[in-house]
Amino acid sequence: MTRKPSRRDLLRLTGAGLAAPFGLSSRPQPNPDPPLGDRPPPPPPSLQILNPLDRVPVSLIVDDSTALVNLAHFAIPQFAEVFPSQYRQPWRQLPREIPDRFVARFAAWCAEHHVRGKYSMVPYPACVGWLDRDLPGWSKAQLEASLELVRRELLPAWDIHPEMVSHTWAIDTRTGRPLADRSQDAMENWGFSQNKSADELTDYLAYALSILRNVGLPCAGITTPGGFGSRNLANLSQAVAESVRDIFSAPIPHYFRHVYEDDRSVAPRVERASGLDGDDPRCVVSIIGCTGDWFGGWDGLEPGSADRFLSADGRSGRLADVIARGEPAVMVGHWPGFYANGTEHGFRVFQDVVARLETHAADRLIWMNLSELARYWAARELTRIEADADPATHRTQAVRFIAPFPCPGFTLRIHQPAGSVLRLATATALRPLASVENRRCLQPGTTCQDGNALLVCFDLPRGSSTLQVGR
Repeated sequence: MTRKPSRRDLLRLTGAGLAAPFGLSSRPQPNPDPPLGDRPPPPPPSLQILNPLDRVPVSLIVDDSTALVNLAHFAIPQFAEVFPSQYRQPWRQLPREIPDRFVARFAAWCAEHHVRGKYSMVPYPACVGWLDRDLPGWSKAQLEASLELVRRELLPAWDIHPEMVSHTWAIDTRTGRPLADRSQDAMENWGFSQNKSADELTDYLAYALSILRNVGLPCAGITTPGGFGSRNLANLSQAVAESVRDIFSAPIPHYFRHVYEDDRSVAPRVERASGLDGDDPRCVVSIIGCTGDWFGGWDGLEPGSADRFLSADGRSGRLADVIARGEPAVMVGHWPGFYANGTEHGFRVFQDVVARLETHAADRLIWMNLSELARYWAARELTRIEADADPATHRTQAVRFIAPFPCPGFTLRIHQPAGSVLRLATATALRPLASVENRRCLQPGTTCQDGNALLVCFDLPRGSSTLQVGR
């Protein structure tokens, strides 16, 4: 069987309009990026904002997951209804279920290795049934046990996202029934979202989020299925911001829509920032994946290899390149590919990747989920930072922060000679920062000398605070 382009291949074509369904012609469409919004002045040149704890964030995005349902088994014939020449996988031979025992084993192993990331819970998977009602083919008790497993074993280390409503046919939010149309314009992965207003998209995303709220799964973000919103990025960004705040009151909504495997930056993109000096600061953050699904493909039929992520010696592979740039290494995989139709080959590939990261870069990495990434980048880009220096020696005497969002593990490099003593002053306390031996020992509330610079790590509070620098 020839390799099928992944539905996530659409993500690499952002800016060129909605990619045609695997080989059909398409014409570029205007597709402006969402506005960045407000920004404070840049920090003084004597300061540099670093990654949290001066480590490179790493994360895992799991797509196409839900309770019990193997999305590939049920989605392939629905995709084939629109694109019969492109979807010829033997879907009847694929298992209809990805069992909870695999979820439990995956969750336990990830917890042991401190893995964090995002795990989708498709609310109405392939129109099989509703997570907050019934899944035909499974009992109510089985559905509830599956949901409880996710609540107990994955939260809070993993963000939970809806991946729109069904991941296949778009639904009418007034009736909860799939649209009658049977063209790509009625599919979430393709044309449905491309001509929708921000209000219409907000309604659709809020519908999906509400189902997960009904089953006790909190969400601070969403994942787009396939090409959802690829020609409508500005409205998508606004809809994410509004729907996630409306349904879950999340202060920093985020979304996963893009995968870049080329030389473009994969740092999170902080969009629509406003109200930074007021009581209601706002933004939305686009999280960018840096790999394709090289675990097992979206259908579990494409056995992957750890080498594309990271070579056995740790010197090459996509993750080595991204980590060397100091940008978040966000891997992307699909739940059916990890399960690999019962062989669990994709999961073993992931275990190999993690083992290589632990061998070659453990002291330089920090696992983060997408909410943590979004918060850090929002603080990194939206915090106003000012510094006072001694006019005679030019040494920094104080660094002032006005932060619209609090942020744990905020880390700076300050050009400062050895012997400096730092204290963090807030509205309610004055706390000294402890000195540690080297940068790999950094934790919140500590500093260390790094040549002629001082590395500083602390929990940044919202509002005003000051680092006092003395000797």
